[in-house]
Amino acid sequence: MSAHSVEDIKRQSGRLRGTLVESLSNQVTGALAEDDQTLIKYHGSYQQDDRDVRDERRRQKLEPDLSFMIRTRTPGGVVTPAQWLKLDAIATTWAERGLRVTTRQAFQFHGVIKGRLKATMQAINAALIDTLAACGDVNRNIAVASNPYLSQVHAAVQTQAEALSKYLLPNSRAYYEIWLDEEKVAGSGEEEEPIYGATYLPRKFKIGFAVPPSNDVDVFAQDMGFIAVIGDNGSGDDGALLGYNVSIGGGMGATHGDADTYPRIADVIGFIAPEHVTAVAEAVITTQRDWGNRAVRKRARLKYTIDDHGLDKVKAEVERRSGVRFGPARAFEFAHNADEFGWHQGDDGRWHLTLRIIAGRIWDRDGTRHLSGLRAIASLLDAAGGASEFRLTANQNLLIANLDDSQREAIDALIGEYALDTHRSASPLRKAALACVALPTCGLAMAEAERYLPAFVDRLEARLATHGLDGADLHLRISGCPNGCSRPYLAEIALVGKAPGRYNLMLGADHR
Repeated sequence: MSAHSVEDIKRQSGRLRGTLVESLSNQVTGALAEDDQTLIKYHGSYQQDDRDVRDERRRQKLEPDLSFMIRTRTPGGVVTPAQWLKLDAIATTWAERGLRVTTRQAFQFHGVIKGRLKATMQAINAALIDTLAACGDVNRNIAVASNPYLSQVHAAVQTQAEALSKYLLPNSRAYYEIWLDEEKVAGSGEEEEPIYGATYLPRKFKIGFAVPPSNDVDVFAQDMGFIAVIGDNGSGDDGALLGYNVSIGGGMGATHGDADTYPRIADVIGFIAPEHVTAVAEAVITTQRDWGNRAVRKRARLKYTIDDHGLDKVKAEVERRSGVRFGPARAFEFAHNADEFGWHQGDDGRWHLTLRIIAGRIWDRDGTRHLSGLRAIASLLDAAGGASEFRLTANQNLLIANLDDSQREAIDALIGEYALDTHRSASPLRKAALACVALPTCGLAMAEAERYLPAFVDRLEARLATHGLDGADLHLRISGCPNGCSRPYLAEIALVGKAPGRYNLMLGADHR
């Protein structure tokens, strides 16, 4: 492993450049140089290997079966039908295992080998989507309430989230130079980073926008949350976006057996007007940049900064830096944190269809043709033009959104042809279940998650039926390790991996 700490690597990287160009051109190995394996995360990718064959390859004295995961930056998980078709083509040309919807409303591509990494990145950018800051010690993909039934409010929230995502991007041009062959300019490697500074954040940072009564982004699991407040704006419109209640300090990661680490839900610190979102977000992030623990990486998230310094002190510093005074939090109520499946009509008369995607994996395998079916739907909508779009949900599901009455019949026909209506026969347990990728590719995984989910749901459904509880509305989540990408600590039933075939069982979290 690298002799450098993550902080040293960031400081000495020339603003996230490192020796990535040299690593990518080295044909002797499928790996990147050690320090570059850290830096590539800021470009939206992780180096991984197939752990199913790791031991066998070691016995044969072979290099691990190396490949890369690439993650998109898609605020709120919104893509057009044309973009969907391009991402589908990338998945079938350069990657393995189809498309995968993450719990942060992004796409992940798995199994991209180093020799194809640059071409894949360029193809993603050709779809007008990028991967910059999808990973690393920066603000990650911003999660946004995905069910657009309150159409005016959802549109405003989505627009605000997209603007904030763009504002919080790193200033470094490294991504564009390395992957898109843009010319280096004077000062490259020394760009000013007014938000992130020379060493970026102490750890990753996550933001979520929620629209009550749905908490489908699990807003209290985020480092920072914006909870939409809807009401009368004084002009007779009682469905207007008045502003946001702000929450800070959520985070799911922990380490088994280490009491200094723990999951934490966020605290609501007050109300702000919509025009103050950017200033407050920047103030929270820069406070975390300057106050976060850079000596002990596992204690570096904002939740620990708040617990170490005190919530009132952190809030006061955010107010000082932003120049915004928080008002008292407004009343709000969440009814659930799950997706609502099937057809629903928004207040603007347009239709939205939510489909269940098991563990977020979209592919043609084992008799399913879900990747082909969604390709057919995307082709139909792309040819029709209009405002239709695909929306990834933070529960790993998919919305086909903004459809006219006239489009429903054709969409329903394709849903039936490709058996995409799995939500109709699924139990409440199955519909709400989440799982992270875990084995065989995630280097942090201690146990199975995505691959174990179907079998575990089968077994649990059988037990529930035995006790007359087969219709129980329960939220199940499985994580391959305690880092909690599937947000297991907010589930009513959760398995958190400890070792192959071994899990901590957790029960009783509130499903709102």
